[in-house]
Amino acid sequence: MAATAFVTLLGASGFRSAPGVFIDPLHAEFGWSTATISSAVSLNLLLYGVMSPFAAALMERFGMRRVVSVALVLVAAGSGLTVFMSEVWQLVLLWGVLVGVGTGSMALAFVAVVTGRWFVRRRGLVSGVLTAAQAAGGLVFLPLMASLAGSVGWRAASLLIAAGALLVVPLVLLFLRNRPSDVGTLAHGAAPGDVAPEEVVVGGAVRRTLTVLRDASRTGTFWLLAGGFAICGATTVGLLNTHFVPAAHDHGMPATTAAGLLAVVGVFDVLGTIASGWFTDRVDPRKLLAVYYVLRGVSLAFLPFLLAPSAAPPLWAFIIFYGLDWVATVPPTVALCRERFGARAPIVFGWVFAAHQVGSAIAAVGAGLVRDLTGAYDGAWWGAGALCVVAAGLSLAVRRTGALASTR
Repeated sequence: MAATAFVTLLGASGFRSAPGVFIDPLHAEFGWSTATISSAVSLNLLLYGVMSPFAAALMERFGMRRVVSVALVLVAAGSGLTVFMSEVWQLVLLWGVLVGVGTGSMALAFVAVVTGRWFVRRRGLVSGVLTAAQAAGGLVFLPLMASLAGSVGWRAASLLIAAGALLVVPLVLLFLRNRPSDVGTLAHGAAPGDVAPEEVVVGGAVRRTLTVLRDASRTGTFWLLAGGFAICGATTVGLLNTHFVPAAHDHGMPATTAAGLLAVVGVFDVLGTIASGWFTDRVDPRKLLAVYYVLRGVSLAFLPFLLAPSAAPPLWAFIIFYGLDWVATVPPTVALCRERFGARAPIVFGWVFAAHQVGSAIAAVGAGLVRDLTGAYDGAWWGAGALCVVAAGLSLAVRRTGALASTR
């Protein structure tokens, strides 16, 4: 289950992240501005998050296998049909809507569902591993996408993404299962007496998703986590993942080199997020979040001084450091959701992740506007660094409850 989820999340992230390397080729071919192209990326990011809680509820009702399979087909359709587009609205519909909905159905709420149902022991560690797959996928595949876009054109890269999504479907149909009881076993580390009765799901998935949001939004914990995670999205996926390549290109760096640096971020993200999962099983998640956000903010504040035509040692230091911190925030956030909201945690985390993507969408458009208005991305990097300090404060304000609080 963990391996199948890992491959699925790796691919989904790669499919969603590809538009970052298409900004310059699309501008060159169609003459669309950076802000215009970023609007499609922004919608993609927004739907990627908004779909997450609904996907968690759909998985409860119809099973993970069906939901993920349909999502992969949507990604393949959205990516494959872009080769025929000629207008901005087609880019928005295909990359923004279809790919956004498809990848959003395989977002981090999927991690919460898998770990919540299939693991009791080492939940934090497995959350870290799966989160690393989700974050690293887009970064690891970026060099290949950039190379294809620069050599044979962005259309070849789009078709490759469509083929990759379809290739994952058989793997999902063969190995993905909804619950341990479906194959006559227990969750990893669970004893028969430890297994809680499965919550009976009544009504439609949309109604359940909105009901959970209504109940969770009445708590301060939800808003603190959502606010911090919105800043997390703004300072990672929305800003760096979308705009690092064009920002580096502004300083004379080839797009393929910049994409390669993002791939290195993805490699170190795997190490950092797995380590974060290990720490989450042992350390107060609030303190971990505060440390992660402060360190990220400091690194972003220095980035404008590090970009150059080539990757000098100081920029490599940023890439390694930032990679270790990229989405290390996810395992402690999932743990806090599970502690506070119990069986509803996957859907609640889906809404928290939706806030993450709202922040990503705002940053994707905002950074594009900063670039168009000022001619540089410097203001975007410094603003993101300041927001990280705010996120650290929000994380420390979360109150602990339940068994997890008593063990740390």
